[in-house]
Amino acid sequence: MSDIHFDIASLHAAYRGGLAVGDVIAAIYTRIEAADDPGIFIHLAARADLLARAAALGSFDPVAKPLWGIPFAVKDNIDVAGMPTTAACAEYTYWPDKDATVVARLKAAGALVVGKTNLDQFATGLVGVRTPWPIPRNAIDEALVPGGSSSGSAVATARGTVSFALGTDTAGSGRIPAGLNNIVGLKPTVGALSTAGVVPACRTLDCVSVFAQTVDDAYGVFSVAAARDAADPYSRDIAVQPLATRQPVLTVGVPAKADLKFFGDMAMQTGFEASLAMLSRLGCRLVEIPFGDFYATANLLYEGAWVAERYAAIRDFMEANEAALHPVTRKIIGGARNLSAVDAFRGLYALQAYKAKLAPVIASVDLFCVPTAPTHYSTAAVLADPVETNSRLGTYTNFVNLLDMCGIAVPTGKRSDGLPMSVTLLAPASRDALTAMLARDLHAASGLPLGATGWPQPSLQPAQPARDGMIDLVVVGAHLSGMPLNGQLYQLGAQFLRATRTAAAYKLYALAGQLVPKPGLIRVADGGMRIDVEVWRLGPEAFGRFVAAIPPPLGIGTIELDDGTPAKGFLVETAGLVGASDISSFGGWRRFVARGKDMADQSEKRQNWSAGVPI
Repeated sequence: MSDIHFDIASLHAAYRGGLAVGDVIAAIYTRIEAADDPGIFIHLAARADLLARAAALGSFDPVAKPLWGIPFAVKDNIDVAGMPTTAACAEYTYWPDKDATVVARLKAAGALVVGKTNLDQFATGLVGVRTPWPIPRNAIDEALVPGGSSSGSAVATARGTVSFALGTDTAGSGRIPAGLNNIVGLKPTVGALSTAGVVPACRTLDCVSVFAQTVDDAYGVFSVAAARDAADPYSRDIAVQPLATRQPVLTVGVPAKADLKFFGDMAMQTGFEASLAMLSRLGCRLVEIPFGDFYATANLLYEGAWVAERYAAIRDFMEANEAALHPVTRKIIGGARNLSAVDAFRGLYALQAYKAKLAPVIASVDLFCVPTAPTHYSTAAVLADPVETNSRLGTYTNFVNLLDMCGIAVPTGKRSDGLPMSVTLLAPASRDALTAMLARDLHAASGLPLGATGWPQPSLQPAQPARDGMIDLVVVGAHLSGMPLNGQLYQLGAQFLRATRTAAAYKLYALAGQLVPKPGLIRVADGGMRIDVEVWRLGPEAFGRFVAAIPPPLGIGTIELDDGTPAKGFLVETAGLVGASDISSFGGWRRFVARGKDMADQSEKRQNWSAGVPI
């Protein structure tokens, strides 16, 4: 049974076909033995205990238990009842009497904990070598670092030992190891997954992350585990949307070419350019964004406030057991002793200034795409220069939690040297579904096998149907995907359904006097045309809030679509057409806006030519 595929879709299909959970458990231990890597797990469940927990699940029921019989691993700074928590420091070990909230939710959904995985000690590092246990071996190339701090979780997932694994991510620990091991690493919105029962690194920034072989698996686990938790004061309500068909046009911000950092790694640079070409083929519109302020924000993470926060998390233990710490960990966290409250406040003030400055930049696009890491390092290189190499790995990760963004690392291919290529998609808090929807298309387009297993990717699951009570909303202008007001729909938890057209009974006008340019759609008796629109879905409460905020002369009425079905959508009052221009011939707002941009570009070129400026 060692050929059993452990992605959730394949494993559940096998269970439906009669596979016994005992055979899956046997395969787990066979794979652990075959890997012959003592650095992956710090603690393993006894086979008898795992079999007993599997028997307690009852008969296969993926409806009541959506993770029924799915094996997973847990980073050893997250509590699992009956297993030790070490944070990769033997002297720190304690035996929790209850599960971390996130573990408890996954167990309740039928998942089976296989063991606790190795990490950079106290989750301080992105390399995976800062541990007194053996260093886990990278699943793709043993010369490479496994990535940290969630090293063991990433390697266990990439090898197919488990279906998924939990990590934590304060500065990139859920993304860097994913990129180095050809798997998916989902770093959710901070607070979406409870950190109750997690050894803190930086409590204000910590989040639990998910490693999986597919985006569907990672997001499915996130969907099960996400919930507000009274036991975690940093927990918050995040609307977890099902993965649906993504809107056809997404505006993706990418670092300006002049700002990209690869530290001389041409294979990574070429791989990133190929990944951006994939995004373009998927219909995304790429926009270069100056990245200097993002880098400056990232630099704050290991200054002042947040180094002091790491010290605060383990101060009592460190003062009594300093010799127990890994030398690099001790040096980094110990540096906080030289900091003052003034330093902390300076850091907080600097962060707030960057947040304010970057807010309109972040809002200007739907999401961002960055390299997961700027380069790959060998274990030998990291051991020779442990601080600088680690710092460079965090180039595109350290700013994310500071700016309250969510992200997902996804494999996109192989570099020219055969090493894994990965990018990370980033978006503002609560847009986890948006990043996942695009990531699943990217992963599918790559055609890569799963992790280091050689297993082919399973077919993408169909988009989920609308939830009961959802209301279809037709948008025609500034709320279209990629347009300036589209973010309002995401803030209300809206789901993109499809792009379509109206019946041939409408005219479209560019309205006058609008702060944000908008069109007006109106039904006419004669001379109507089909107009391009998008259909989104909202819950009743969100729909009501949306309608209440619509300014005149726009309102919501019933629109007939091209297939004859009716839906609620934007219409304009007749009085609002004063001074408006009929743009029906363009067939839609997006084409009108694009034509205007083309005309502006041509005008600028003519002006430059007149002035003798080379063009």
